[in-house]
Amino acid sequence: MVKVRKAVIPAAGLGTRLLPLTKALPKEMLPIIDKPTIQYIIEEAVESGIKDIIIVTGKEKKAIEDHFDSSFLLEETLSKKGKLEELREIRKISQLANIHYIRQSEPNGLGHAIWCARKFIGNEPFAVLLGDTLVEEKKSCLKDMMELYDKCQNSIIGIKCVDKTDVHKYGIVDVEKENGPVYNIQSLIEKPSQEQAPSNLAIFGRYILTPKIFNLLENQEPGVGNEIQLTDAISALLKYELVYAHVFNGKSYDIGDKLGYLKTIIEFALQREDLEKEVLYFLRGIVAKRSE
Repeated sequence: MVKVRKAVIPAAGLGTRLLPLTKALPKEMLPIIDKPTIQYIIEEAVESGIKDIIIVTGKEKKAIEDHFDSSFLLEETLSKKGKLEELREIRKISQLANIHYIRQSEPNGLGHAIWCARKFIGNEPFAVLLGDTLVEEKKSCLKDMMELYDKCQNSIIGIKCVDKTDVHKYGIVDVEKENGPVYNIQSLIEKPSQEQAPSNLAIFGRYILTPKIFNLLENQEPGVGNEIQLTDAISALLKYELVYAHVFNGKSYDIGDKLGYLKTIIEFALQREDLEKEVLYFLRGIVAKRSE
């Protein structure tokens, strides 16, 4: 039985929905309180049992590499000032996982970004975690999917129910029948209109894929946005092997646009003991003033 040991995190997108903030700052480095988004993603992969990770980056993304590298000057300064708790936290970041990097030469879609990682992955199944989707820490969708892969040895896609008015934002799947804790996928379509959508089951940023996907991505024609779409390649994969969908019933956070990012910060703040009371007091004050 082949296990999932590696993960790909695509981080080469331009973050256009968050401009002008992302003009010089990678969207993956946007802070959720005091931690960049991509650190949450890597911690999720590590907690699921993955230690080898490749981040597909683009131009102007050096801040990601710097964050996960050791910082001698900062560590020395913290040590001299006796800030040992902060020092441990900073050192832990550079020791999270075996992190590798490859650059996507031009933004050519999620499918192309995954294809860029083919030599690192080799002939193994692998996980994909999108950098603009966070999940609640108490329940890991990826860990559940890895356990399911151990049993079925087929590609598995994380899905969630969304409002019908939002289907145009996602890849949408049509499921044929339930097969234990997963569903057989019959078809997929990238960002359909409400009329085209076969369901309201949306792909939400967690995948386990077999290496067969690389052969399909290599010959994949551009799709929506004139880009190489991973959804289109997975649709082609259905001709060769079963692909399953796993419904994630936990809370997920989409930080890909301004409102989603703002909501995520507020919800994460309310989950922290050191911030919850004061944030609630602040929000209630604002609501009260607007109600006057």
